[in-house]
Amino acid sequence: MTQLEKARHNKITKEMEFVSRKENIDVNALKNKISQGKVVIPASILHKNLSPIGIGEGLGIKVNANIGSSPDMAELEYELEKLCVCIDAKADTVMDLSTGGDIDLIRRKIIKNSNIPVGTVPVYQAACKVDDVVELSENDFLEGIRNHIEDGVDFITIHAGLLKKSIPFIKKRLMGVVSRGGALTLKWMIYHKTENPLYTHFDKILEMAKKYDVTLSLGDGLRPGCLKDATDEAQLSELHILGELTKRAWAAGVQVMIEGPGHIPLNQIEENIRLEKEICHGAPFYVLGPLVTDIAPGYDHITSAIGGCLAAYYGADFLCYVTPSEHLGLPNIEDVKKGVIASRIAAHAADVARGLKGAINWDNKMSAARSNLDWRSMLDLAIDPDFAKKVRERCTDADGEVCSMCGRFCSVKMTRSALNED
Repeated sequence: MTQLEKARHNKITKEMEFVSRKENIDVNALKNKISQGKVVIPASILHKNLSPIGIGEGLGIKVNANIGSSPDMAELEYELEKLCVCIDAKADTVMDLSTGGDIDLIRRKIIKNSNIPVGTVPVYQAACKVDDVVELSENDFLEGIRNHIEDGVDFITIHAGLLKKSIPFIKKRLMGVVSRGGALTLKWMIYHKTENPLYTHFDKILEMAKKYDVTLSLGDGLRPGCLKDATDEAQLSELHILGELTKRAWAAGVQVMIEGPGHIPLNQIEENIRLEKEICHGAPFYVLGPLVTDIAPGYDHITSAIGGCLAAYYGADFLCYVTPSEHLGLPNIEDVKKGVIASRIAAHAADVARGLKGAINWDNKMSAARSNLDWRSMLDLAIDPDFAKKVRERCTDADGEVCSMCGRFCSVKMTRSALNED
């Protein structure tokens, strides 16, 4: 049985116990949220070295990092190095989006070396096996999914909500379809003049996912790729289909989460979260960003963190990082680290604002260290200690007690001295 089915049968699994301890939540409360579909534990029974996590209502906001090869950069060791950077920077999950080199080998090695959940988008690899995606058969889509599931991935993204009836809405957009999986699926549908095979064969996909308890991440093939297309008919038409598919997945005993935008103006984020939670029946919401402006290539980890923090505050459960390379190219090692850290800052800020139990303790410890001018503790408590230490090394004054910003005018030092004289 899957985690969802076991929760419905009032059974507490070792994964639930692990997550309850990590999240400081009562295990029975956690079990109930899983049984309702409001929390997922992406944990394939084939992924043996996994430290499980929970994603969803009442839990800390989680962060995903995307890695993976491209046709121009396809080195296994480089992808494993990226994986290590993600884990060291404390990403909660990683997705392998490889499209170049020995994709099967890269995926299997990432799973073997990862103690955090691994996700994939199987249609990417399926498309890599042919010169044009239209050469794929409907069975090729399904076999691609089967291969990834049988390798032990913990969750897969499938773009099953993009249907023929949405095509007129797509034509009204400024940017059309910006999701790679969505664009591949759309091209196939238009060429073959038929419905999305991931939708028509959804029951078969559920059977495959259920066998190894793989969580479905229902992809937002019609997520907006610019502010002008945000919250439009195309996006909402897909969201309603994803709500339908959520119920079908739950009925089959399969865990599910919903992917969301994308590029969204700040003032539309709250409404987007409300709509997803309503239309998709409270299923966990996994957002890419969202990016709140279109004008910052090179800095989109910042535009994403701004949107991600607000989205998480309003009820999103899972943030997909964005790196400085977004819209420009394949991220390198440093980009990956910056993306993870930016999203973790957003997630933590949202956890504090939501009043998540214990979230502010980290901030309080940092404040106490600053009040005492305890630099060692400050640096150890930093979200990126290595970077903080490098900055501190170049900004240390002669006696090492204060920093080069204020020097002898250090407010903390002056206040402490003044109060001691009072």
